[in-house]
Amino acid sequence: MNLAGQRLVVTGGAGLVGSELAARLARDNDVLVVDDLSNGRRESVPDDAELVEGDLLDESVVADVVTPDVDGVFHLAAADKYVDTDEPREQFAANTRMTHSLLERADEVGVGNFAFTSSCTVYGEAGEPTPEDYAPMEPISVYGATKLAEEAVCSVYAHSYDLTVWAFRFANIVGPRFGAGVVPDFVEKLRADPETLTILGNGEQEKSYMHVGECVAAMCYVVEHADADLNTYNLGTRTTTDVTRVADIVSDVMGLDPDYEYTGGDRGWTGDVPKVFLPIDRLADLGWEPEFSSDESVRRAAEQLVGMSATR
Repeated sequence: MNLAGQRLVVTGGAGLVGSELAARLARDNDVLVVDDLSNGRRESVPDDAELVEGDLLDESVVADVVTPDVDGVFHLAAADKYVDTDEPREQFAANTRMTHSLLERADEVGVGNFAFTSSCTVYGEAGEPTPEDYAPMEPISVYGATKLAEEAVCSVYAHSYDLTVWAFRFANIVGPRFGAGVVPDFVEKLRADPETLTILGNGEQEKSYMHVGECVAAMCYVVEHADADLNTYNLGTRTTTDVTRVADIVSDVMGLDPDYEYTGGDRGWTGDVPKVFLPIDRLADLGWEPEFSSDESVRRAAEQLVGMSATR
């Protein structure tokens, strides 16, 4: 798909990844952001994108924004974006319904392109490298199960209807925004108490961290260069960072030397996957590689977040 001169809808476009994607797409396209602002922030929406504040669980909102003049939908919205949720049944029902409604509407009005942001949590606790064709898929969180179910519906519409679908399985995406995630969590904790930092688990949880700018660049590259009916790509870095190392980087950026206190255990919360190894060979074979390592992505995000907190 050529990402120039198009009419594009970005759901969840006021969030960390969605706002960055909307800003990039708005350079050369007509962009409509749809967000209920439950997780996103109005000020994050780029000035050159139109914002519709609405709940995509409302079928009338879906009908209003996905219209015959739309060329593609980038679906990043989620009713609950947390892996460890207080309402697992509602999370599963809401997110699968939202994605199915958008796909159904896209098919109904002839929108032929649909990009969906999934997660590496679909792989579950593999304990080994998980390329896109890894099996069996055994998620250990309702969030992961939700993403896998949404991918399945995307697959149906890619194979049985006239849609080209891109599904992106994210690593841990970090960037210049406070909210969920270990990097902003550590920055806020250290702002409150520079002497002691509480770390969930044993600090050995090891994952790939990717900066949001590179995440969005990779998404756009794949959409422009991969043209199968269904295109599934891991998005991350070739390296990983453990949680104690994240704490070291954030502390260094803030000029602090706190004592670490660990809550214990091999995971931070129910559904947390202690080790995630996310190969990006398929992405590299298509012609795109990240510039930043996992450590460098964490450092860049920490510097941005510390700079933001200093201006509050």
